[in-house]
Parts: sequence; structure tokens; C-alpha cells
Amino acid sequence: MPNGPRGLRTSRDRRTSSQRRTEVGELLRRLSSDLQEVGRDFGGRHEMNPSDVRALVLVLDAQRRGVDIGPSALAADLGMSAASVTALVDRLESVGHLRREPDPHDRRRVVLHVGDDAQRLGGQYFGGLQRRIDEATREFSDRDLGAVERYLNAAISAVEEHMEQPPS
Repeated sequence: MPNGPRGLRTSRDRRTSSQRRTEVGELLRRLSSDLQEVGRDFGGRHEMNPSDVRALVLVLDAQRRGVDIGPSALAADLGMSAASVTALVDRLESVGHLRREPDPHDRRRVVLHVGDDAQRLGGQYFGGLQRRIDEATREFSDRDLGAVERYLNAAISAVEEHMEQPPS
């Protein structure tokens, strides 16, 4: 039987797959809640509301994937109206956190980029968190990380599918 924390054998080691999936799902919800609190803390330190922080994360993630994101796609991702996102982008642009630039493929459109200042602030704040996560998971094997990656991708797909369903 596998050893639990500090090498102790626990009754938790006899969990069924169903119990383990439920417990991992609970941990994922706890992590999600904790990360929302981290985002609120970051936003509070820099006079941004949760939508501002989420917008910056969405634009930064798109940049990292090499995907252009414009205000209308941002509005859809945030579940906000075009007018609300325009106000959000105006606000973030006025303090240098976002930049609007002409779309290189379609001059009628605009693409959004995270400003250097926002990247610096985010790096300072979230860099410490990333270092802590890296340290906490240093002993995970490539196989372990592959399983975590598959689980998270499956969970993300399930959440996206759930959100596409009409309310019941």
C-alpha cells in the first residue's frame, strides 16, 4: 500500500477511483478559489477590479500562444458587452496596462497587447507564486506531470462544454 504524508499509511490509500476523482475535483475547486483570491489581491494592490485582471490574463495568454485577440473576442471570453469591454480597455490603456494596435492582417480591426508595465507588475507578483509552485512540484516526474496535464485539459474541456449548455 502506498505511503501517505510523512510515510504514514492511511485509510485514504484505499480510496476508490470514484472517490479519488471526487477528491481531486474538490482540490481543483479549492485551487480555483485560491487563485481567484490571488487575482483579487493583485488587482487590489494595483487598483484593478477582477474583470481588469482577468482581461489582462486573457490577453497575455493569447500573446503567449501567438494568437491575436481583439476587443470583441475579449468581450466574448469575459461574457461582457462590447460597450463594457470598450470601457475596460480604455481604462487599462489609460494606465499603460493594455495597448491597442492595428491588426496586421486586417487594418479595420484592432488587436490588444499587454503593456510592459503590466507585464513587469505581473512578473513581480506572480513570479514568486510560480517559483513556489515549481518548488512544491519539483519531485513530480514527467509521467506525473503528464497525468496532471491530461487531467487539467479534460477538466477544462468539461467546464467549457458545461458553459455551452443552455441553463437547466
